[in-house]
Amino acid sequence: MFLRNGISLAGLCLILTVWGCGAKVDGPDRYRVSGTITYDGKPVPFGDINFVPDTSAGGSGPQGSAKIINGRFDTNVDDGKGTVGGPMVAVINGRTKDAPGETEDQGILFTNYEQKMELPTKDETLEIVIPVIKSKK
Repeated sequence: MFLRNGISLAGLCLILTVWGCGAKVDGPDRYRVSGTITYDGKPVPFGDINFVPDTSAGGSGPQGSAKIINGRFDTNVDDGKGTVGGPMVAVINGRTKDAPGETEDQGILFTNYEQKMELPTKDETLEIVIPVIKSKK
């Protein structure tokens, strides 16, 4: 009797696991956002971009992110999840070297540059131009 119930329980667990694999449990729909980022007229060599919902403008949901390599980014490359649409703040960090440092000599071009934008609820390609940021000395 125990063996039969054990097998039945194992079978039920297997069915629920397989059924659950196709279920969407990852939250709201996400969209692919890709494009280019330039600074001082040149592609940003390395860095990262984070799309954070602008809650002050009604944005909500999870954020999306991507690495910047040779001036290009794509939210679907690293985690494949993309970002939600709506009001966003793009927070961008740019570097001249792949490994982050703390000063311009160590590769920092700029940190935490913010640009507000409205992302559609579909895949989007962006061209982001960052103005030269004067250092505070």
